[in-house]
Amino acid sequence: MSRPSGRTTRRLLVGLAILAGATVTSDRPSVAGGPPDRLDQFRRLALSGPSMWQVDTDAPIDAYREMYALLDEEIVESLGTGGLFASPAFLQDRLDAFSEAWGAAAVGVVRVGRFVVGAFQMSDAPGINSVRVYGRLGGEAALLTTLSRDGRPTVFPWAPAANGVPQFLAAWEGPASGRGSRALRLDLVRQQGDGVRVVWSSTDVFPSGLMARAYTVRGEEIRVRYELHYPGWIPGCEGQTEAEDVFVPARESGTIARRPGRQLNTWHRELRAAVAQVFDALAADDRSALARLVADAELRRRLPPALRPEPACDAADNATSPHTVSIAATAEQTPWALTFARAGARWRLTAARPVLE
Repeated sequence: MSRPSGRTTRRLLVGLAILAGATVTSDRPSVAGGPPDRLDQFRRLALSGPSMWQVDTDAPIDAYREMYALLDEEIVESLGTGGLFASPAFLQDRLDAFSEAWGAAAVGVVRVGRFVVGAFQMSDAPGINSVRVYGRLGGEAALLTTLSRDGRPTVFPWAPAANGVPQFLAAWEGPASGRGSRALRLDLVRQQGDGVRVVWSSTDVFPSGLMARAYTVRGEEIRVRYELHYPGWIPGCEGQTEAEDVFVPARESGTIARRPGRQLNTWHRELRAAVAQVFDALAADDRSALARLVADAELRRRLPPALRPEPACDAADNATSPHTVSIAATAEQTPWALTFARAGARWRLTAARPVLE
C-alpha cells in the first residue's frame, strides 16, 4: 500500500482542522482561511509593483514589513487557537497559500521544542529574509524573536542542549557565485528565557566568510565543502584545492566543534606554492633558491627577472592528478607560458617560452 505524500497529509490535517474549528466554535468560521482580507492584503502588497525589488527607498521596506506583519498574524492566530491549527503541517499549508500569492517567497516552518520556527525568503535583496520564532509569552501566542541575515534561510532542528533547552540550526545561503559556490553562514540558535540567542556561528571559524560548494545536515552532523583561498587561487577556475570539514556537537563548549576532514585537489595548492617560490626567487635574484626549483641551468639563464604571474586558469594535462601544468605569465608585456612538472611530491619548472616569438 502506498503512503500519502507530505502534501496530501497536510491537506488532510487542514481538512480536520476546519471540521474541528466548525465544531468547537461558531464565531471563528474563517480560521482555516484566516481573516477574509489577510491573504488579499498580502496579495495586493506582493503585486504592488517592480519597486518591491528595489531597496534603496523606504517604501519597499515598509511593504515588506507589512507583509511580514500579515504572516505573523496568521501564525500567531493559529498558535493561539491550538490543536490542529498549531501543527506545523497546518501552518505550512496556510503559508503555502501566501507563497503562491507572492510568487517568489519560500516559507518553511518546523517545531523546535515549545517554539515554532519559520524560515522566510522574500527577496534576494539584503536584509529582507528572516528566521522568525513563535511561542508563548505571558500565556499568549506571540512572535518572540526575529533573526535577519543576508541570504536564503533554512532551519534544521537540532538536538536539545545538555540541560534540555531546545535549539536549532539556521543556514543562510547567498546567491550563486557563477563558479558553483555560495556564501554560507551557519548559526546554532538556543532558547534563552522567552526568546532565543545565537550561541555559535560559522563566522567564529571563518571570520572572512565561507564560500561553500555544498553542504549537508544529517542528524547532528554538518558536512561542508568549501573553497580554499590561497596564493595563486583564481576565481572561476576548475581543479583548485577545496576542503571538506565536518561539524558536530562539542561536549566541552556545548556548541559545535569543527573537525577538519579531507582536502580535494591538493596538488594545485602544492603547485601554486612552488610557482610563487619561482617568481619570488626571480624578483630577489636568488640564484640558489631558483636552482632548487629549476634544474636546467640554461632554462634558468633564459628566465627574465621581470617575469610575473598572470591571473589566468592553469592548463593541466589531467584534471584530477596532473603530471604537467602550464602557467600563464608576462615579462615586459610579453606573454609567457611556463610548464611545471611533478617530480615525486614536488613541482619543478621544466620549460618556459614566450608565447609570441
